[in-house]
Amino acid sequence: MSDGTESCPQILRVAINICEENSGSVGGGLLAYSDSKPYDGVVSSPEIKKKKVVVLGTGWAGTSFLKNLKHPSYEIQVISPRNYFAFTPLLPSVTCGTVEARSIVEPIRKIVKKKGTDVHFWEAECLSIDPVNKKVNCRSTQNADLNGKAEFTVEYDYLVIAMGARSNTFNIPGVEENAHFLKEVEDALKIRRSITDCFEKASLPTLSDEERRKILHFVIVGGGPTGVEFAAELHDYVEEDLGRLYPQVKDLVKITLLEATDHILNMFDKRITAFAEEKFHRDGIDLKTGSMVVKVTDKEITTKAVKNGQEVTSFPYGMMVWSTGIGTRPVIRDFMTQIGQANRRVLGTDEWLRVEGTREIYALGDCATLVQRKVMEDIAEIFKKADKDNSGTLTVKEMQEVIKDILERYPQIELYLKSKKMKSFVDLMKDGNVNIEEFRSALSDVDTQMKNLPATAQVADQQGKYLAKCFNRMEECEKNPEGPIRIRQDGRHRFKPFRYKHLGQFAPLGGEQAAAQLPGDWVSIGHSTQWMWYSVYASKQVSWRTRGVVIGDWMRRFLYGRDSSRI
Repeated sequence: MSDGTESCPQILRVAINICEENSGSVGGGLLAYSDSKPYDGVVSSPEIKKKKVVVLGTGWAGTSFLKNLKHPSYEIQVISPRNYFAFTPLLPSVTCGTVEARSIVEPIRKIVKKKGTDVHFWEAECLSIDPVNKKVNCRSTQNADLNGKAEFTVEYDYLVIAMGARSNTFNIPGVEENAHFLKEVEDALKIRRSITDCFEKASLPTLSDEERRKILHFVIVGGGPTGVEFAAELHDYVEEDLGRLYPQVKDLVKITLLEATDHILNMFDKRITAFAEEKFHRDGIDLKTGSMVVKVTDKEITTKAVKNGQEVTSFPYGMMVWSTGIGTRPVIRDFMTQIGQANRRVLGTDEWLRVEGTREIYALGDCATLVQRKVMEDIAEIFKKADKDNSGTLTVKEMQEVIKDILERYPQIELYLKSKKMKSFVDLMKDGNVNIEEFRSALSDVDTQMKNLPATAQVADQQGKYLAKCFNRMEECEKNPEGPIRIRQDGRHRFKPFRYKHLGQFAPLGGEQAAAQLPGDWVSIGHSTQWMWYSVYASKQVSWRTRGVVIGDWMRRFLYGRDSSRI
């Protein structure tokens, strides 16, 4: 191979000719030659094309994924109708001015700018997903005239759906038109203005006390964490601030909490449920359990008792907040129909958060649910994989060689063993050696331990971190898979499956008291728990800026009270 010196005379002659041709022009010509890097006939290879990752949504799941995705081999395009991340657990505090709305939001461009990676953001909403051609159809949320260019299409190599969910009205007549919801920052601000409007309207001199009672009747539908926290926030707002500003109507205020089941906070320990119900009764909050809303008008709410002959009653109200769970967004529903998931309630994913029926599409957060593979669907393959000598009998030694992979692939087995107070899987193999029918019988009740993950910020945040870690190690795990063995195929899965780790949950109950349920069946209730809530929620803020202003809002409220101005 030539070292490059043979080509130098040719290059030199061409350069001299060019200089001679230009020598007649003003300024003459200049020849410069360097042999520090001789030409070897090899053209440098072009840059490797980056894989394009499109992220739909800037909520908990999407933002967690963006913050933790560090590998430089991806071009990331974020698309969302809101250009910020919102700390949604503090939305009930925003409704009453305990915390200001801008204190709990951080611009998404500011979050991704700190990463220094190839990330771009467009403020738009997703209209449809085309999994066949790997495209996403979007429309700008800007109301300005864009010369007919409001809609556009984005191609992707990987798609991460983190669009969240909408409030579930259960198709009850009048809810959509007359209720307030509490899913977005805009919802919290509307509620805050509506509360002020109710008090200002009730203060007018032309109204009777009966009319004022109707206007100042605040109804919360849903006894989950959000509904309970809002009821507690509203009670404190009335007692500590509005009662002083509107003394003439303070005694006419009524707060009602409706729950279709027998108790509020059903997902919490019974001790917390009992304490919350007792405290609400002491505070004068009208708690109606076993009451299901069947119709809503602009003036009345109609409920039906779940028990006691299903008695139907109607009562007037001034403002209603609906907090009864989540529903699937229309664009996700259309996508589910395309991929054969029309019969599901929400988008189903496998244990690696990949949408079932697709290869390069992942779904996180409230818009999706993890569909855990059932043991009984794979029982024959599990037995065959463990029975390496094909004897038709599974020994303890054979089972021990694959038990780690099987427990990792099917976590419900471990939960079943704990429920039966068994130390290991071998305890299910009573006689030591089992055939396929005995093996099937031993695991017949294992799948009863399967549970859906809760639709909480904690789950979404962990899913975003998990998927980002998978993307960061994609190339490495392609070569050296680290997941459990494949039951129906050879080899191993690339990654370990997602496992949710519950870190506990809080329920603020008003009056500077809160309840907490932490891992290990540890329950804490009272004033000290409220301070624990303050510290945890401050530490979980997305930036130092939001952490500082949220703490400042709490201090302002302690010193000066809440602001009731209608802005």
